[in-house]
Amino acid sequence: MRTHDPDHSRRALHDLPVVVTGTASGLGAAVAARLLAEGAKVTGLDRRPSPDGVPTVEVDLADGRAAERAVVEVAADAGRLYAVVTCAGVDVPGGLGDVPAEVWERTVAVNLLGTAAVVRAALPFLRASRGRVVTVASTLGHRAVGDATAYCASKFGVVGFTRALTAELRGEIGVTMLTPGGMATAFFDARDDRYKPPPDLLLCDPAQVAEAVVFALTRPPGVEVRELVVTPPDESSWP
Repeated sequence: MRTHDPDHSRRALHDLPVVVTGTASGLGAAVAARLLAEGAKVTGLDRRPSPDGVPTVEVDLADGRAAERAVVEVAADAGRLYAVVTCAGVDVPGGLGDVPAEVWERTVAVNLLGTAAVVRAALPFLRASRGRVVTVASTLGHRAVGDATAYCASKFGVVGFTRALTAELRGEIGVTMLTPGGMATAFFDARDDRYKPPPDLLLCDPAQVAEAVVFALTRPPGVEVRELVVTPPDESSWP
């Protein structure tokens, strides 16, 4: 029976190239900062520049071909790629008949199709490095609510995509699905008050959720984290 070496129970990320999507704000920014602190060579993909000097390829992740080109560009410049972390996510809540079609479709394009495009482009490089993928789902990828058809459809899609990808890449690339609950980010800021969390609701600090990403990426060879759920204590959409 083969087991991992207990003296090497945590993989160092120093100088390992990692692509993180959605780094301009929220969870993506927190993940990028945390990975930089670990010594990883982080490149963000986002439509806007990232904070704290994180190198960023500015790209619209709703454009799958552009997202793919950006990943290939980063990997080619670095000469390799260890991991991709797909944090980018958008949502405009409202009834199906009330949300403009282009807004509805963009939600699915960024959250689901953008995730698939980034991972697809990274596959040759991740196979070469026996690297890792972390996708970001949502508690609303497991439980549906009203006025969130686009978001739920996209995040349910990320759940199915990731579980199928895990089966497809078993033994080649480590795949982890991270399911966060509500986080204290700007995600809710532009919403109508009825779609915002109550002011007294405790939300997770995205920096703490980012720790889960670091945990998944630093497991030693022979150990993979398949799924992680990180929520505040009173998360209403889990389980």
